[in-house]
Amino acid sequence: VANQRTVVKSKKDGLQFGGVIYSDSADKAARFIMTCNQRNVPLVFLQDVTGFMVGSKSEHGGIIKDGAKMVNAVANSVVPKFTVVVGNSYGAGNYAMCGKAYDPRLIVAWPTARLAVMGGTQAAKVLLQIEKASLKKQGKAPSEDEEQALLDTITQRYDEQTEPVYAAARLWVDAIIDPNHTRSWISMGIEAANEAPIDATFRPGVMQT
Repeated sequence: VANQRTVVKSKKDGLQFGGVIYSDSADKAARFIMTCNQRNVPLVFLQDVTGFMVGSKSEHGGIIKDGAKMVNAVANSVVPKFTVVVGNSYGAGNYAMCGKAYDPRLIVAWPTARLAVMGGTQAAKVLLQIEKASLKKQGKAPSEDEEQALLDTITQRYDEQTEPVYAAARLWVDAIIDPNHTRSWISMGIEAANEAPIDATFRPGVMQT
């Protein structure tokens, strides 16, 4: 579900929106990752994810348990992992879908990729509140026009920092690739992985089911 830009109806959770990891999809992904590790099958992650679903309904449905299970499986995975960031890659979704921190053999991005802690609009509003609080402590109260100008400045700066070029310059991704060449890059990664046999044992520890 996380990588589909559609709205689907689940028997368990009702309507689900694309680009978000829900409890059932996290559980399914964790089981798939564990199966691949048991059979020494490489993993390819296609990232277009804004993170895990939030809210009381999701928490009651077990998103924390299932999300932790997925992150655990990815973190302890020993088979070769390859990540392609095709769209959004935000927050915990970046980690769960094998971001740079979880050591993929190869991580590349399409020009359409966006990497950040959260979306630009949401982040800009949070940073604006912090900036306003700082100004209030100094005895200053920005007008509506000043507030809008400040929001525009923060949004522009944040949007620039979510660009794949910004990420590549800091080695968060290995390359920015032409989407038409994705298959070739993954094939190259698998060929390279063949020269480095797996010598570790998959030990995910105890998982709450």
